[in-house]
Amino acid sequence: MEARAALAQWLEHLEQERRLSPRTLAAYGFIGRRYLTFLEGHRGGPLTAEDLGGISAAEIRAWLAVLRQGETPLSPRSLSQSLSAIRTFHGFLDRRLGIANPALALVRGPRVRPSAPRPVTESQAAELLAEPGLDANLDPWESSRDEAVLTLLYGCGLRISEALSLRRRDAPLGEALRITGKGAKTRMVPVLPRVAGAVQTYLDALPFPLDPDEPLFRARRGGPLSPRHVQATVQGMRARLGLPDSATPHALRHAFATHLLGAGADLRSIQELLGHASLSTTQRYTQVDSATLLRAYANSHPRA
Repeated sequence: MEARAALAQWLEHLEQERRLSPRTLAAYGFIGRRYLTFLEGHRGGPLTAEDLGGISAAEIRAWLAVLRQGETPLSPRSLSQSLSAIRTFHGFLDRRLGIANPALALVRGPRVRPSAPRPVTESQAAELLAEPGLDANLDPWESSRDEAVLTLLYGCGLRISEALSLRRRDAPLGEALRITGKGAKTRMVPVLPRVAGAVQTYLDALPFPLDPDEPLFRARRGGPLSPRHVQATVQGMRARLGLPDSATPHALRHAFATHLLGAGADLRSIQELLGHASLSTTQRYTQVDSATLLRAYANSHPRA
């Protein structure tokens, strides 16, 4: 089997069995093709899947060096993500095709210092949720739609993709919502009355009849609402409100976790609500909360 055919099988596995998002699949495909193109150039011709089992640690390090020193150098985080993707590819070759590559164990990626989440404050979140209703360029149902989506991000801690994956049959919302997140992992998320009300207001104003299995949130012409629309909407709102560039849709999810933590919620509960596989991912929010406390101390203590 040719190496590129093996790559296609891996991507199909990620799509059909792992159910990764189209954006993640595109990123993995780009990394995999870039990896094989380098190896083909390095070895002077097309590779078979069996050839990939003999790739040396030096060749993998040379590929990383090209990524780090090319025309558009990758950051340590991007390099680490690229290496992680290739490890996943070789793991698939080992499990499905019996082609192991022990040299990967000798390659270490760059050290990446985890960055702290950048949430919006409570007042900024309130401004973002109220802003769609003040936009004269939107029809009333579109304002209700944008407010409902943003309320789901902040009120339930959803990712954009999770909010837009809701179907017509999911509304009206009950006391809890079953969400399928990354890696097809499901979780139950409590629904506040404010969130359920925002979704119902949108549903009452929606001018399009929908079948139960159709996406709940619709674009102006009736098609499914795209993540790019939500991102562009928040980008325009933060410009009007004078908010920093860090005020993104995902910052509302960060704010959900940070504000819960500040109110006394425990990390395990927040981990479950966010759908994090590892508690270490959730622990990043303690950095944000500690920084907030220190700023408040510095701004208010008479000896600061």
